[in-house]
Amino acid sequence: MNCQDVLLKIDEINDEYLNILEDVCNLESPTADKARVDAVGLYFVRMAKARGWEIEIASQERAGDVVTITLNPHAKTAPIVLSGHIDTVHPVGSFGSPAVRRDDKRMYGPGVMDCKGGVVAAFMAMDALAQCGFSSRPVHLILQTDEETGSRTSNKATIAYMCEKSKDAIAFLNLEGHLSGTAALIRKGILQYRFKVRGKALHSSRCYDAANAIAEAASKILRLEKMKDRNGLTCNCGLIHGGTVANTVAEECEFVADIRFGNKDQLHVAREKVRRIAHTYRIDGCSCEYTEINFRPAMPLCEQNEALLAKMNEIYQSVGLPVLAARECPSGSDAAYITEAGIPCVDCIGTEGRNIHSVDEYIELCSLAESAKRIAAVVAEI
Repeated sequence: MNCQDVLLKIDEINDEYLNILEDVCNLESPTADKARVDAVGLYFVRMAKARGWEIEIASQERAGDVVTITLNPHAKTAPIVLSGHIDTVHPVGSFGSPAVRRDDKRMYGPGVMDCKGGVVAAFMAMDALAQCGFSSRPVHLILQTDEETGSRTSNKATIAYMCEKSKDAIAFLNLEGHLSGTAALIRKGILQYRFKVRGKALHSSRCYDAANAIAEAASKILRLEKMKDRNGLTCNCGLIHGGTVANTVAEECEFVADIRFGNKDQLHVAREKVRRIAHTYRIDGCSCEYTEINFRPAMPLCEQNEALLAKMNEIYQSVGLPVLAARECPSGSDAAYITEAGIPCVDCIGTEGRNIHSVDEYIELCSLAESAKRIAAVVAEI
């Protein structure tokens, strides 16, 4: 099989797959809506069945069912794994109706970059490879379903499945959105806590001597948001609830702290700072409880991932594709679990665009084929 034939085939089927991406992103699929996430998975299942590929469905009680689509399941060599998530952030209807729009250069909609675009690009690469006769290696495409909640929805069952399915892989390519000319080898870990602060309710005229829960929470938030070091340990408290009416001193409130860390040392520092802040009070009469509600490991730079990217760049040079520079991404990723499991992994090779997690999310139309070519070349030549 000639890799150049595969790249030409991707150009040939590009318009078809742009329409598929539009269809998939019009199937809105916020993480908590299992039926809608499952509908996206079944869209890909139908396409895979039409091509005679192997399908495995890992049923979930609350999260969408994880789907694995396999090309060449009976090949004897080590598999390569492609993985992306099909759940999205915004409530249904946030992008209007229909959810997707496009012009001559861009497509806008939920998940076009994060990360249904990458999933469609991977399927497109597999299709082109199959049509050109590639049969020497199993290729797994894993459709994750609760990445946007840090896999809390499944109680990490989707992560356990992904890692088990990938344990023998020669390489794992994660399909998060792409930034031009780069691939991510470093991702932040995520640590989230829920703080519940209690005080004593009083008439607002007595606020000068009240045990005001909101005031105490505000003090803790300010200290948490100063949690930063030169290596990038940060904290954001973007979800706050509390109080009853404007003329009453609040008796209780709660907030969520989202902490980003780069390695295990920073994780230990963050946990100790959280403990100390929770148990230090600026207002007498207040109390505080805190609970860790989410954890995702960091993906620090490591030799196995550097070596995989170096090999990918050798392949790109040999087939005339641009090489990718390594970069750090400040957000978390399922790729961190794969790296922790010792499987070579490169992240962020999906579609290219901007404004993820906003209603202005978009991709450059040309990036769908570009992503598919990056993926197909690695699968064919590694």
